[in-house]
Amino acid sequence: MSADTVHSAEPATDATISLTETAAEKVRSFLADQPDVDDIALRVAVQAGGCAGFRYALFFDDRELEGDIEEVHHGITVRVDKMSSPYLLGTVIDWKESLEASGFSIENPNSSGSCACGDSATF
Repeated sequence: MSADTVHSAEPATDATISLTETAAEKVRSFLADQPDVDDIALRVAVQAGGCAGFRYALFFDDRELEGDIEEVHHGITVRVDKMSSPYLLGTVIDWKESLEASGFSIENPNSSGSCACGDSATF
């Protein structure tokens, strides 16, 4: 069995994102003190807003919405809603740490631009 699995009503070719092992470890550390973590997934979405037009949203969610694409990367369940999935196709989420800042890094091949903060993008 591979480390990454996709569960969806859609074909497996709709796998949307990749979560690196480093990012998965950080998610596990965030969830370490939470009860009922088996029901919690990392939800990744694209929402209107931000200085470049759209912003990325990453949050823990126990809901399963109609049309969600659910993927498992390095043991972490990731859910992407139906509207966000086309924007996130091929996206890689990593965890970066430096002297200036630390946080999730989102590399999205569909983005035509982003702002300096890295939290928003244009498509």
